[in-house]
Amino acid sequence: MLLDLQGVEKTYPGADAPVLRGVSLRLAAGDMLALTGESGSGKSTLLHLAGGLDTADAGRVALAGTDLTGLSDAARAGLRRTTVGVIFQQFNLIPSLDVAANIAFQARLAGRHDPDKTAALAARLGLSAHLRKYPEQLSGGQQQRVAIARTLAAAPQLVLADEPTGNLDESTADGVFDLLCDLVAETGAGLVLVTHSTRLAAKLPRRAHLHAGVLT
Repeated sequence: MLLDLQGVEKTYPGADAPVLRGVSLRLAAGDMLALTGESGSGKSTLLHLAGGLDTADAGRVALAGTDLTGLSDAARAGLRRTTVGVIFQQFNLIPSLDVAANIAFQARLAGRHDPDKTAALAARLGLSAHLRKYPEQLSGGQQQRVAIARTLAAAPQLVLADEPTGNLDESTADGVFDLLCDLVAETGAGLVLVTHSTRLAAKLPRRAHLHAGVLT
């Protein structure tokens, strides 16, 4: 099992109520899950726990067979670097690096940089003509494509996407969403994709809904 959450609970300091209440979720390699829910329901928190970006107060989170409970920050970071790829709504590109360097960045950290793979991903994502440009010179849709390429170039086993099309217009969002799903499917990685769009969520084979910290 690639991702295994059992009875996960999370409460932030000063909060009146838990963000997550006993959430359980399992994801195998190749599974693709859309996670929906209203604002504040705990979607991003669940994603952060799944990727080892945060720790649960109770319950168990296992990633690629490794129980994250009790791991040091450094150990979780090491596992995350080689196992997980995260795509953010805000793109999080490095402004001082051109497109080619941004795409290669995560792969270099994971020790998996492959120039041929980087070039092939750039071509699939329509970025070949933009490799020497900087993020500020790109449209929002192009920046999100760079973020997708950066994530997939590192060959993660698990891709976590947090509202990856939330900043894009509907037409651009559809194209980016479909391309992301196609590319992830080709790698055999697992995908958990947070989206506010029930229309986009319906395109994925598995769907789950968070309401008040409970998974339905």
